[in-house]
This record gives sequence, C-alpha cells and structure tokens, in this order.
Amino acid sequence: MRYAVLSDIHANLEALRAVLADCRGEVDGAVCLGDLVGYGADPIPCIELLAERAVALVAGNHEYGVTGKLALGWFNSYARAAAAWTAEQLDVDHRAYLGSLALTALVAEATLVHASPSRPDEWEYLITAEEGFDAFSAFDTRLCFIGHSHRPAYWSLGATGPVWGSGAFDIALESGRRYLVNVGSVGQPRDRDPRACYAIWDRTARRITIRRVTYDVAEARRKIIAAGLPRLLADRLENGT
Repeated sequence: MRYAVLSDIHANLEALRAVLADCRGEVDGAVCLGDLVGYGADPIPCIELLAERAVALVAGNHEYGVTGKLALGWFNSYARAAAAWTAEQLDVDHRAYLGSLALTALVAEATLVHASPSRPDEWEYLITAEEGFDAFSAFDTRLCFIGHSHRPAYWSLGATGPVWGSGAFDIALESGRRYLVNVGSVGQPRDRDPRACYAIWDRTARRITIRRVTYDVAEARRKIIAAGLPRLLADRLENGT
C-alpha cells in the first residue's frame, strides 16, 4: 500500500491538481492532515477533490475558523480576512462537511493530526527538535503525520538515539523506531521553496519520501488578487514564505 500524505492545501487548486497528477497511478489513496481551506481562492473545488479522493481527513485550524469552532480573533489579520471570506463562500453542505471532520484519525499504523498530537485543539507548532520529541508521548502508533508549520521535517526515536531532520528527505522506516513526520504544505510552502510539497508513504517498501512539484503559481496568485483577498497571500506563493 502506498499513500499520498497531503496537508495545508489552503484552497490552492492549482497546487492540489499538480500534486494529484504527480502521484496518479503510484498510490492507492490519499490522506489529508487539514487546512483544506484558507488563504487561497478555491475552497469549494479543493474540498470536493479531497472529499472524493482521500481515505481519511482531519480538521485543521482553518476548518475550525471557517465553521465557527475557533474565534477568528485567534488568527493574524491576513488569515482572519481569508477565513471570513472563505466562510462567505461555503454553502450549508460544505460548511457541515468541514465541521464534521475529527481532530485525529488512524490509518494503519499511523496517527493523523494537523498540529500536535499532544493537544490537537491548541494548534501548537512543532518545528524544533525538542518540540517534536516532546510530542512522542502523545501518540501510541509507530507513525504520526502532521502539518501546520508548512515545513517538511521528521523526528525519530529508537534504541540508537534520537534523529531529527528537515527539508527534503527520503527515509527508510527501521524496525524498533517510531517516527513523527511533517509533510509540508501543498498550497502554501514556507520553507523558501515555492513548489508544492507532500509525502509518499510506502507501507510495503517501508519508506517515506518528500516530493516537490511545480504548479501554476501565476494563476493561483491571479485568483487570490481577483477575489479581493490580501495581496500578501498571493505574493508569498512566489518565494515560498
């Protein structure tokens, strides 16, 4: 079994389509770690694509924001404007669908969560080595996939000691070790690489690989500006910040 593991699509339809095309025919299904919406101009098409293709989805803070589960005052001004705009685009069915998503899910030997498995509804960022290793006590599975920071990274614990890495990686899953993996962001990377980012989880080969995919950034930017969303949300797509 092979899965595409996606997170932080952020209503970027061009990036999502490019990622799905990149893994077409190579995976048995997709899982999504939340933040389907927010920032970008295509929330409904992104929701529908993932609802159709993903075998499991969990909620991110932007799902909570647009469905009223998280006060918009929690967000910075740019994210708040995007969340308010997105909420206006959603009909009753799409809003109900997003509101029904759980904070965590299990797929085989993996826990899925948007932010931290320790306190999923507090939306903590796991970025440093220490932050990631502290979260291992909060999940019992061999693997835990996360998003939220928009930066790919992995943490591993086992008898030979802790291992931490960030950026592009292709790791073999060793017996006796546990892993926490951030798969980066499909729709709004923040690691200074503007290409869409996701992971391939190959359960048969026991590997997790980060992939980067080029997409039509110019079109994604054009749609954001045309929708009247903050221009910063368009401009940051060009340099991956």
